[in-house]
Amino acid sequence: MTDSPAPLSVAFITDAPRVAGSEVWLLDVLPRLTEAGIRSTVFLSAAAPLDELTRRFTEAGVPVERYSDLLTLPGRTGGFDLRVLQAWYPGNYRMLLPRLASPCFVISHDQLDFHYPQPLRASYLEAYPWTKAAPFRRADGVMTVSHWAGAFIRDRMRVRDVQVVTNGVKTDVYRPATPEERQGLRAKHEFKRFTVLVPGRFAPEKNQLASVLAARHVPDLDFVFTGDMDSTVGTLAQALKNRLRLGNVRFLGRRWDMPELYRAADVLLQPTLAENQSLVTLEAMSSALPIVTTPIPAQAELVKDGLTGLLVPAQPRLLATALQALAAHPERARQLGLNARQFVLDHHTIHHTAARAAEVLRAIARR
Repeated sequence: MTDSPAPLSVAFITDAPRVAGSEVWLLDVLPRLTEAGIRSTVFLSAAAPLDELTRRFTEAGVPVERYSDLLTLPGRTGGFDLRVLQAWYPGNYRMLLPRLASPCFVISHDQLDFHYPQPLRASYLEAYPWTKAAPFRRADGVMTVSHWAGAFIRDRMRVRDVQVVTNGVKTDVYRPATPEERQGLRAKHEFKRFTVLVPGRFAPEKNQLASVLAARHVPDLDFVFTGDMDSTVGTLAQALKNRLRLGNVRFLGRRWDMPELYRAADVLLQPTLAENQSLVTLEAMSSALPIVTTPIPAQAELVKDGLTGLLVPAQPRLLATALQALAAHPERARQLGLNARQFVLDHHTIHHTAARAAEVLRAIARR
């Protein structure tokens, strides 16, 4: 009979002002660490956009402590066995890491490389990674969520200790719809024609404007966007739709019912220019939704062109051509979706992620 591992208490600290993929990652993974004897506590800002996230953590059995001032956190997290910091803003790494007790690891969902046109991309490659490289070196190590990012942080940012915990999703939540269920969901969400789903945070690197421009080339397809429409890029996307008088584009705003929308849609469009390992991509793949996305390294790690989706340069006309081809060949689209679902089941379930996260956290604590 083997002894159970000793309990481990971990403080997960985030400076997130609102919910994005990194916060969804915590919500999915931390409740499952309990089974491995790891007690997690999340430290969240008192900002109102995080109230619903707090409720969901509490409902899942993960304690949450809210804060108004980041500088109170070093004193509040000293009693834990391990601290894990994920920050949106590089300055908060510089401020907190020297003050937090060791061991303290960083978890990075950062996109790291922005595939903008040259010379803009070159300037980002010179400046952006180094804004976080020096702070990362002050931590006891870094965890990240894709093999591509792990190599990037080790080789380009010169961070020695990097652990990879690949993303995973809840395959019972993100699942294919039965024919009857799909019919009902399409009626509920008013999906009447071939529907292209474009989810995600509205930001320049997410490139939603390319999706709006693609819609202009395929007026017989419908495009449905979800995300923070009140952001600057969200406002620009809506203005572009109005200027082009696109009747086939809708904006649904922030949503908590994404599993339903994946099951109701026909294809996911993600013309992203920067990712680490996209939860949106994995959620759609797990839902057996065919993917059209860009051939950047992080996406190519998940989407195998012609097998689990299509990798297409982020040019509106090319994106439109790929979408039109899937609409014209529904059996091919269906097979891409089924292949994508199997890939997630084999490599990227939430159980894969939680098991690997527990392994890494325990190894860090032993050191």
